[in-house]
Amino acid sequence: MRILVSSESVEVFDFVEVAVELGVPVFDPFRTVILSGVLMTPDGNALNISGFCDSRDGSVHRIRFMPMVEGEYSYRILLASGEINGDYEGRFNAIDGGRKGILQTDGWFFRWSGTGEPFFWNATTGYLMAGLRDDVMFEALERLSNLGVNRIRVALCPSRQKDGGRWHEPQVKNREDFTFFYSPWPEHQPDSLTEPQRDLTRFEIAYWQKFETLLIEARERNIIIQVIFFVDAQEDQNYPFPRTEIGTNSDEQRYYAYAAARLAAFSNVEWCLTNEWKLFRPDAWADIVGEFLSSQDPYHHISSVHGHGVFPFRESSWVTHALFQVWDEHGGYDWALQQRAEQAATGRIIPQVNEEYGYEDHYPGPWGEGRVAPARSADNRRRLAWEMTMAGIWQTTGESAASGSGGWINALGDNDELLRRHSHLKNFFDAFDWTKLTPEGSRDNMTLSEPGVRYIRYLPDGGSVDMDTDGAPYRARWYDPRTGKYISANRTPAFQSPTIGEDWVLLLERVPD
Repeated sequence: MRILVSSESVEVFDFVEVAVELGVPVFDPFRTVILSGVLMTPDGNALNISGFCDSRDGSVHRIRFMPMVEGEYSYRILLASGEINGDYEGRFNAIDGGRKGILQTDGWFFRWSGTGEPFFWNATTGYLMAGLRDDVMFEALERLSNLGVNRIRVALCPSRQKDGGRWHEPQVKNREDFTFFYSPWPEHQPDSLTEPQRDLTRFEIAYWQKFETLLIEARERNIIIQVIFFVDAQEDQNYPFPRTEIGTNSDEQRYYAYAAARLAAFSNVEWCLTNEWKLFRPDAWADIVGEFLSSQDPYHHISSVHGHGVFPFRESSWVTHALFQVWDEHGGYDWALQQRAEQAATGRIIPQVNEEYGYEDHYPGPWGEGRVAPARSADNRRRLAWEMTMAGIWQTTGESAASGSGGWINALGDNDELLRRHSHLKNFFDAFDWTKLTPEGSRDNMTLSEPGVRYIRYLPDGGSVDMDTDGAPYRARWYDPRTGKYISANRTPAFQSPTIGEDWVLLLERVPD
């Protein structure tokens, strides 16, 4: 047995990796080999860390230690595998390299744990991003980073499709640089749409290594990757476990445990138990699996589960933020205020996120009994994003897949317009301390305020605003949410928006004495 240590010095929120090379293959390594460790932090706390198999023949195992504060760390690892047993002790030094750290919640908000900076949630969806060829995946990350995106939703186990027709996007197809056909597990029939015949006792090492490459590249750009364990799990090819058992299936537990062992040492991870649990599992399943995943993650990344208009886990200890799927105007300002009120009524304050409110160009035309949805454009997606932000909750958008490149399906886009418009929203709020703002008013009077310091009014169609500032001196400006530019605002006697029929934002900031 040979021990290889990646480094004796590492930056805080990076990790030290210890590789254990057994020298011989192991027939059933994912079930018979146990690699565990204890990490002693500089303040004397002990973290229990799990290792994982990282080779098809079972001869290589790894364990990762992520320091969260600077200082001297020590660790001990133990390996048990039939007749092969061993232990090893080591030390390393963690230095402060200025990394932003793990994303954590702070009341209604999110904050980087390393720097303490508030995190303005500017997210998009790219479910099958891991199906991109590496060079294309890197280019996609760079494009999204340049557009200010700081969080991407990505499926660990994808929705297996012959093309995007399952999502009413048949123009998105398997091609040289992108595939719908990949899996966390080895498959005996990898080209089969509905019967891939997965071996659930093992994991497909090359795929997990590729997913880690995605995490590494995203981490260097300060992008959070939401790890979604299942998408379209109501279909058998996308959820290989029995639906009659709740939280007790050993293969399913091994999947969540293996993901935590491999991925938790990446600081930019966020957990989502599944997309739309209601379609294939009862609420009890989410609570049981959520608690289990939480127990496997020593670093306590943020965690939730994606659903629809109701979130029954507001008080569950494993949940750090609420996720919804409420489309179009049903997920706008009034609905957002209601979610804050329902959460506050529990006595526990956590962030609220409308994770899906209709992707650009997706499902145009009729949607739902008795109603016709307006065409979903970059502009009305942006308007809804402003409404939710003004109500004090967060939102995740998605680019058009109409051209066939992929859009919200795989994070490729031909037109950056939607995300550019969302970047204007982020840039506006990042110019000041928005964590002190509180929503007030109604949809006819959308206001965020820090009384006596700053007032923000969003006007969906422009118009006039007469705000009482108690005679104190305030600097007044109009912000154009379409271009990201400011225009001076004068009271005559009310503030009048530069145009009518377009949305505008009025910003009043107290002039220091």
